[in-house]
Amino acid sequence: MEIRWLGHSAFALESDGVTVLVDPFLTGNPKAAVSADEVAADAILLTHGHADHVGDTVSIASRTGAPVVAITELAAELRGDLPDGHQVVDPNIGGTATFDWGSARLVPAWHTSTTPKGTVNTPAGLVIEIGGVRIYHLGDTALFSDLSLPGARDRIDVALVCVGGHFTMDPRDAVMAAELIRADRIVPCHYGTFPQIDVDVEAFKREVEAEGHAEVRVLDPGESLPC
Repeated sequence: MEIRWLGHSAFALESDGVTVLVDPFLTGNPKAAVSADEVAADAILLTHGHADHVGDTVSIASRTGAPVVAITELAAELRGDLPDGHQVVDPNIGGTATFDWGSARLVPAWHTSTTPKGTVNTPAGLVIEIGGVRIYHLGDTALFSDLSLPGARDRIDVALVCVGGHFTMDPRDAVMAAELIRADRIVPCHYGTFPQIDVDVEAFKREVEAEGHAEVRVLDPGESLPC
């Protein structure tokens, strides 16, 4: 099983011939590792409705037939944008979508979210189980104490943590988040895409590891972390 960073908050989780995309913002993403018309997808998972997270969901899902998982209000909008009968799964916070390859559970994230079309929706993090690995994608979030809860319920193998500041928590808050999450490994994301979120990610890595919170793997766009 591999976790491939596609740039910004977009990831491809690849296991046994299955590719699960998270927040596939590729078109218009200056750090995108692939284009929307070439990426594979067996499922698409969304944390929230901002344009830099929904991204190319409709075009990729329409091309590949991949089911889409999004919180209920966002799911309703996407259902109208996708071909008739396309599978859109609409859990709310605390709900789980289950597939042959594994599952995705929506957990709280502290952020805002309105789609470009004006649909207000509640942001979420995702606890994803695939290939025997448990991955916690925090989505876009500020630092808050409930980030500890997914790891209190089940051990987190890898956390995908926003660190860029301005729109989400910054590296200093993300170090505190790493202590709360208690994952074995952390992959930082949501940084370096735009000038407002250009941060020293290596300093974040040094601090997290010096505190003993987790191993931090800094990936280049397109690079994979084997699990």
